[in-house]
Amino acid sequence: MLVQSKLLRLRRIHRLLPSTFSSVRRCRSYSSPPLRNDAGLTVTQVVELLQNPLNHWDYDKLRPFLFEASHHLLHITIRLNSIPKALDFINFLGDRTEHHQALSRVFEGALELATQHPNSQKELLMLHSYRKSIGGRIALTSRSGFLLLKCLGKAQMVEDSLILFKELDSSSKSSEICNELLKGLFRSGGIDGALHVLDEMLERDSDFPPNNFTGEVVFRVLGEQERRGRSFADEEIMGLVTKLCEHGVFPDTFKLTQMITKLCRHRKNGVAWEVLHVVMRLGGAVAVEAASCNALLAGLGRERDIQRMNKLMAEMEEMGIKPSVVTFGILVNHLCKARRIDEALQVFDKLRGKGEGNNRVGVEPDVVLFNTLIDGLCKVGREEHGLSLLEEMKTKKQSRPNTITYNCLIDGFCKAGNIGKARELYSQMIEEGVQPSVVTLNTMVNGLCKHGKVHNAVEFFNEMKGKGLKGNAVTYTALISAFCGVNNIDKAMQYFDDMLSSGCSPDAIVYYSLISGLSTAGRMDDASVVVSRLKQAGFGLDLTCYNVLISGFCKKKKLERVYEMLNEMEVTGVKPDIVTYNTLVSYLGKIGDFETASNVMKRMIKEGLEPSVVTYGAVIHAYCLKKNVDEAMKIFEQMCSNSKVPPNTVIYSILIDALCKNSNVEKAVSLMDDMKIKGVRPNTTTYNAIFKGVRDKKMLQKAFELMDRMIEDACSPDYVTMEILTEWFDAVGEIEKLKCFVEGYPVSSSSALSPTSNCF
Repeated sequence: MLVQSKLLRLRRIHRLLPSTFSSVRRCRSYSSPPLRNDAGLTVTQVVELLQNPLNHWDYDKLRPFLFEASHHLLHITIRLNSIPKALDFINFLGDRTEHHQALSRVFEGALELATQHPNSQKELLMLHSYRKSIGGRIALTSRSGFLLLKCLGKAQMVEDSLILFKELDSSSKSSEICNELLKGLFRSGGIDGALHVLDEMLERDSDFPPNNFTGEVVFRVLGEQERRGRSFADEEIMGLVTKLCEHGVFPDTFKLTQMITKLCRHRKNGVAWEVLHVVMRLGGAVAVEAASCNALLAGLGRERDIQRMNKLMAEMEEMGIKPSVVTFGILVNHLCKARRIDEALQVFDKLRGKGEGNNRVGVEPDVVLFNTLIDGLCKVGREEHGLSLLEEMKTKKQSRPNTITYNCLIDGFCKAGNIGKARELYSQMIEEGVQPSVVTLNTMVNGLCKHGKVHNAVEFFNEMKGKGLKGNAVTYTALISAFCGVNNIDKAMQYFDDMLSSGCSPDAIVYYSLISGLSTAGRMDDASVVVSRLKQAGFGLDLTCYNVLISGFCKKKKLERVYEMLNEMEVTGVKPDIVTYNTLVSYLGKIGDFETASNVMKRMIKEGLEPSVVTYGAVIHAYCLKKNVDEAMKIFEQMCSNSKVPPNTVIYSILIDALCKNSNVEKAVSLMDDMKIKGVRPNTTTYNAIFKGVRDKKMLQKAFELMDRMIEDACSPDYVTMEILTEWFDAVGEIEKLKCFVEGYPVSSSSALSPTSNCF
C-alpha cells in the first residue's frame, strides 16, 4: 500500500507538468537502431492503443503487439511523449508480465523523455526516486545507468551513485558509465569511492578499462588548486598517474603542467619530479612538452635545487624535448637569484651557441632573458659584464634594450657608487629613444641621495619634472629621508608640502605623514628623532601626532614612553580624545592590566568622553583572549544597560566565539537571539563561530534553524562555513539539506522539503 501511495503521488505530480517534449536526443554510444517499416507500423499501433485513458487499456488487445514488439518497447515509450504515461505503462506491464527486460526498456524510454524536459535534472531525480520506491525491481540498461549516474553526479548524491553502480551487472557497466560516476564522485568530494571505481577500471582484465576521457576527469582533479573532499596522498597521486599511463592514458600538456604546478606550490617537488618522470618513462617525448618541464624547473628553482634543475635540462636534451626561451629564462633567473652567475652565463652561452657560429638549441634569447641576466650581474657587482650584454642587445632586432634593461644597469652602477656611469647610461637611454619611467627617476634619485649627492638628486628630479615625468611617493620619500638624514628638516617639510600638493598624500599633513610612517614601521627611535627635529624647527605636535606616537610605543611595549607622551600632552594642553583612550585601553587589556584599563575608562568618562564601541570591544576582546569570559560578559552587560553605545556585530561575534570555545553554547545561542531582537545583523564570522559551537554540542536542529536565519539575513557562507557543515552533515546523513542551504532554500523541520522541492 505504501508503494502504491507513492506511485499515485508521483503520477499526480507529473500530470500537472507539460506532457509534450522536443525530439529525443541520445548519446551516440547508446543510440537505438532505426525501426524497419513493419516494426514502425507495430510501434505506431501500440502507441495509438496507449493513447486511451489508463482504465481503458485492454491487455488482451495489447498483448499480441507487445510480444511482437517487445524489443521495440523503448521506441514505444519515447513515442508516448509523456513521462506520466511512461510510468503508467511500467506499472501496467509490471502487474501483468514477468518480463523484467521489458520493464527495463520502458524505464529507459522514460529516462530519455526526462532528458528532454526543461527541468531534466529534477525529472531524472524523480524517476530515480520512483525506481527506489518500488524496491529497485527494474533492472537498469547501460543507457539507463549512464543517464542516472550523470544525474546523481550533478546532484552530488554520492551514496545513491555508488549503490546504483553496484546494482549494475558487469555486462551493463562500461568505461563511459564509470567516467560519469567518477565525475560525480569527484565533484562531491567522494575521493575514496572514486578510487575504488578506478581500481576496478585499472584491473588487468577489466571489461571497462580507462580511456582518454577517464584521464581527462582524473588529471583535471589532480591539478585543481582547490577542491572539495580530502586531498590526495602522495602515493595515491603517483599510483593513479602510473597506472593510467601504463594503460596508455596520458595527461595532456595543460593538465600535466597544472598538476606539477600545484604540487610545486605545495612544496612537493619530489612528487612533482616523480610524476613528470613517470610520464616521460612511459610516454616518452611525445607525452611531455617543454611547458610541463618549465613548471617543474620553476618549482625546483624556488627551492634552490639547482642540481636537479640541471639534471632535468640534461634529460630534456637526451629525450629530444625541445626547450623554449621560457625554459632557459627560468633556469637563468633562479641561477641569478642563487648568485650562481657563472652557471647562468654558461647556460646563456649555450643558448647563443657561442664559439660555434650557430644556435645549438634553436632558441633565440629574448629581451626578458637578457634583462634577467643583466639584473643578476648587476646584483653581484658585475656591471661591466652587464654593459657588454647591453651592447649585444643593440645588434639584435628581436631583443632591443628597453626601459627595464637600462633601469637594471642604472641601479647596479648607483649601488656600486659609480653615479657618473649611471648618469651616462641615462643619457644613452634618451639618445636611443628609450623612454625613462618613474622607476628610472626613483633609481637615480635614491642612488644620488644614498651617496650624499642630495642636491644632485634635487636637480635631476627637477629636470625630470621639466620633461613631464612626475615623481611618486617613493621619490618624495627618498628626498625627505635624505634631508632628514642631514638634519635639513626645513627641506624635508618643503618636500612633504610638495608631496601633498602633487596629490601623493592629499589627506595628511607633513609632519604627521612622516611620524605616522615611521611609527607604523615600528621605527620609534627614528620617529622620536624626527619629532625632536620638528620641534627644533618650530613645529608643535598635534593630537593626531601624539596618538600615532602612543600607538607606536604601545606596539613596541615601551610603556614608559607612552606615559612620557601623556605627560607631555597634559603640559602642552593637548587633551586626549577617544582615539587616545581606546589605544591605551586596548594595550592595557592585551597585557592583562585590567585594573589600569578600568581606571583609564573611568578617567575617560570623567573627561566627558563616552566609551565607544571600540573601547568596549577592546576590553571584551582582551578578557576573551585571557579566557576570562565571565568578566567579558559583565562588561557586555554593563555596556547594554548603562551605555548609550549598543554592541555591534564584532562584539557579539567575539563573545559568541569565546562562549562556544568555553563550551557554553546555550549562552552563545541566546546572544544570537539577542542580536535578532536588537536588530544587529550577524555576519559570516558570527555564524561560523556559532556553527562550530552547535556542531560540538551536536545540536543539529539548532544548526538547521541557524542556517535558515543565515539565508534570511542574506549572509553568504564562506569556505569556513562549508568546511564546518560539510564534514558534520556528511557524518549524520544530512548532506541534502546542506545542498539546499547552499542554493538558498530553507532546511529546518518547519520548512522540510517536499518531493517537488526545487533545491535540486
